Amino acid sequence: MNLLSAEYQRDFCQWIVQNVTLLRQGQLRDIDVANIAEELESMGISQHHALVNRLTILLRHLLKWQFQPDRRSNSWRTTIVKQRQRIQQLLKTSPSLKYQIDDKITEAYGDAIWLAANETSLPESTFPQQCPFGLEQMLDKRYYPEP
Repeated sequence: MNLLSAEYQRDFCQWIVQNVTLLRQGQLRDIDVANIAEELESMGISQHHALVNRLTILLRHLLKWQFQPDRRSNSWRTTIVKQRQRIQQLLKTSPSLKYQIDDKITEAYGDAIWLAANETSLPESTFPQQCPFGLEQMLDKRYYPEP
């Protein structure tokens, strides 16, 4: 274990500063390659999870909006608007997140059904088995599903 690997365990922020300095100075032989690679991989995974999480929240509220029209609220509308904005920001800053977006929507939709059912007391069978919304529709600021 080199000194930077030990610093990674002891003080993560200092480890970052040291590696950034070495990278900017072109001292590539001295950087902590293994831990940098691990952190970069983790960042990619975090972005994927953030997108799926945002999609889950958006889909849950779209389902509630569609299947409980008598309970619609400004809070639900605000959540829908915020999640649309945050998803668009994620996709703008990391366009590669669109790769396999249908799989990410499917993953999020399964969770959204479960959460919507628990929040509404409606049976899971109330909701469509397949996601009824495409990405464009989900992100369309004018779109709110009707019953």
